Amino acid sequence: MPYENLADRTAVITGAASGMGAATARLLAAQGVRVALLARRAERLEELAAKITADGGRALAVAADVTDQASVDAAADRVHAAFGPVDLVVNAAGVMLPNPVEAGRADEWQRMLDTNVSGALRVIRAFTADLVAAAADGRTADLVNISSIGAHITFPNYAVYGATKAALTYLSASLRTELGPRDVRVTNIEPGLTDSELAGHVDNAELSGQLDGMFEALGGLSSDEIADLIAYTTSRARHINLRQLVVLPTRQA
Repeated sequence: MPYENLADRTAVITGAASGMGAATARLLAAQGVRVALLARRAERLEELAAKITADGGRALAVAADVTDQASVDAAADRVHAAFGPVDLVVNAAGVMLPNPVEAGRADEWQRMLDTNVSGALRVIRAFTADLVAAAADGRTADLVNISSIGAHITFPNYAVYGATKAALTYLSASLRTELGPRDVRVTNIEPGLTDSELAGHVDNAELSGQLDGMFEALGGLSSDEIADLIAYTTSRARHINLRQLVVLPTRQA
């Protein structure tokens, strides 16, 4: 599918080492977007950047940890040095660690908060000035946050994960009141069951089995399908903001 208005834009994509982040990077690069790939796993990023470059795209691999402010700041400096200011930010980094609250897994709670909420905020802080400047210059500027259907549909044992995604959904809505009047679009995408590495993070055998059963019964979306939504959304005319997209497998809906 062709996407207009994407060529020659500059994007930062977190969580780009796998899943939705990697799929989005591949698709945007194929449309002529310069893509800065941010994630912790440097080797995976280098492989993806090499593949994009071999296919005629432009990519920069930047090893970064969104849970660390200094790491995000250093990544922003590298992106600016290589590509200049950016006009498209995709917060795709995330972690899902379900367990009963009574299990008291404070380590998991902190990791989800640091990645899903604070990590997104750190990236937004690093690049908001770029987005505002791009919009002021008459160019299209987008912030895309990947939330989850878990932001407003409750699932047993996913309380903390859902709470972090609810926070991200609310953050997206609130940022529209700050950035929308300055022509920066903010889009919140809430996928349902999606084939990604998130399921591999689950260390509770019972819950992992339940998740596998849901995929078998309902089917799941692919990361490429989420990337397609991101490309479609960010390629609309700059005065159109697709503010919130809830996307589920048909059987889950």
